[in-house]
Amino acid sequence: MINASLLKNLIWEPNWADSAGKACLSVDLSEANYSSEEVQAISQWLRRQPVPVIGLLNNDKRMLDAVDLIAETDSEVERLASFIDQHPQASAVLVQVTRVTMSLPVIAALTVESLGYATLQGGEEFSRWLSGQNKTKVGDSDISAPVLMERTGSELRILLNSPSNRNALSVSMRDGLSEAFSLVAMDDSIERVVVSGAGPCFSAGGDLTEFGVSKDVAEAHRIRQLKMPAQYLAEHAGRYSFNLHGACIGAGIELPAFSGHISASRDAFFRLPEVAMGLIPGAGGCVSIPRRIGRHRTNYLAVTGMELSAEKALAWGLIDELAD
Repeated sequence: MINASLLKNLIWEPNWADSAGKACLSVDLSEANYSSEEVQAISQWLRRQPVPVIGLLNNDKRMLDAVDLIAETDSEVERLASFIDQHPQASAVLVQVTRVTMSLPVIAALTVESLGYATLQGGEEFSRWLSGQNKTKVGDSDISAPVLMERTGSELRILLNSPSNRNALSVSMRDGLSEAFSLVAMDDSIERVVVSGAGPCFSAGGDLTEFGVSKDVAEAHRIRQLKMPAQYLAEHAGRYSFNLHGACIGAGIELPAFSGHISASRDAFFRLPEVAMGLIPGAGGCVSIPRRIGRHRTNYLAVTGMELSAEKALAWGLIDELAD
């Protein structure tokens, strides 16, 4: 780990990541006492690094935006670095994307996320994960309508209706949600939209049996730009409320995080598993989740793949209410 004094000299190295050959950069800023000019120069240098930057910080928050993940102890730094070492490509693309998405309009940020996702779809880490997967399809092929809609007056209720597949974001589920969210975008008389899921959980995330089906990553990016539900949801977020329960994995929290209000049952839990698959959150999570909990916590969730309880999610601001 590089201390505050050494870091002042290190910034004269324009290509540290290449010369060091490290998957991440760990900096101990707990005893930093930088001038304003030094903070600016060091922050700019850290933000240029193509690898994740893990920081031990003090009460001076001026360096907060310069790091990608925050640790509280030396052992936590080592733990985060070990996760990154296992998936260096995905971890690097993750932080590169989340560094820029907060400052972009939502639709532009979704494009950046999709480009990062497409990059990793062609990578060795995703290929390695894919080779170990069982492709047996379980789920929504027997469901004629994976998304149900019911309107009462100015309220529209949308139900994810593929419980046998744990409401996974399959192609048919994706298209059904895009159709429903598009309807909301086109109809101003729909004043309130309530989204929930049938079965034991809201959504277990992407349909893993469909991962890797498209070998053309450029075409996959084009399809995401045309069909991903997030783009229709995000621009009308204030009209949406999501009621979550059980597993809310990957897309199962990435999409709700765009909404104006999220209520979750106490049995709900949340995970971002994509980095361990050699990918990044690709259903909008690199855009929606940082806007709720900040990019440091988003990166932490994604890099570690940790499970977040409903109570912790409420404390962080990932959800707005615990349902009784």
